[in-house]
Amino acid sequence: MKYGILTYQEGKEKYNVGDYVQSLAARQYLPKVDEFMNREKLADYKGDDIQLIMNGWFTHNHSNWVPSEPINPLFVSFHVNSTAAPFMLSEKGISYLKKHEPIGCRDKFTVKILQEKGIDAYFSGCLTLTLDNYKVDDSERGDDIYIVDPFYNYPTKEKLFLTPKHFVKSILNGNAFKLNKIQKHLKNIVSKDLLESAKYVTQVKPRNKETDEEKFAYAEDCLKKYAKAKLVITSRIHCALPCLAMGTPVIFLNGFNTFVDTCRFDGIEDLFNQVKVADDGSFTTNFNLNGKIDKDTIVKNLELHHKLADPLKEKCINFIK
Repeated sequence: MKYGILTYQEGKEKYNVGDYVQSLAARQYLPKVDEFMNREKLADYKGDDIQLIMNGWFTHNHSNWVPSEPINPLFVSFHVNSTAAPFMLSEKGISYLKKHEPIGCRDKFTVKILQEKGIDAYFSGCLTLTLDNYKVDDSERGDDIYIVDPFYNYPTKEKLFLTPKHFVKSILNGNAFKLNKIQKHLKNIVSKDLLESAKYVTQVKPRNKETDEEKFAYAEDCLKKYAKAKLVITSRIHCALPCLAMGTPVIFLNGFNTFVDTCRFDGIEDLFNQVKVADDGSFTTNFNLNGKIDKDTIVKNLELHHKLADPLKEKCINFIK
């Protein structure tokens, strides 16, 4: 039997390292990797029969859904975004998913929309919750505190001036007048000393610079850093979820306010120590925070992820067997 792993089509300017973190989560269950399989081109595959764990965000290329017949999929940690659902859940799409049900869904929103179409679906959580194979002994944990893409959904100069169209749109929707939002909100939540001493990591990188092998290597390097961290502060779910698996204390900064974003989190955000931030900068937490997050802040992960991670491991192991 052949085994495949998902790779991803780059965006117009960048690619998301979190996609490759999700594929690393799938890779750990495979005896070997015979094919890199582009998520957006699964309908075009014409090779031998192949096993493929189908986890993650689907899909940008609606016209290329559904996957071809030689692909034997395991649907776990599957997310259908609200933007893609009308195209993916056509008669053809529903028939395909029903053929491979039950469908394990990364979030409860996906469970709901699939069940509404008569598809047997359940909440599995994210496969990155099983990345405890990167966990290190506590004796290897250092004093590094990482801040990873905080409030990355907020406006930046890079996004504003990407194209003339982006600039006009940013003027019309008011984003052009909110350029200090990231720093302003961070200063409200994180001490000045920690903002200056923390190590910063990004999980978004420029396109056309790396091979798939190099992308996997960078994703793996990120995981190894987080595994040894004293604390990680992030707005990336594919940084925060692996931290839970690796036992690294993590705080999730949640400043998302659009349905496209929040539908991804239904059921997942309950797993984190979380700071929820309103547009005006006011925030609430689900853990005890006295003042701002600083070098001495100690948080314990909620350890709720095990009830999802253990069944996910069993499901993937049995699929490969």
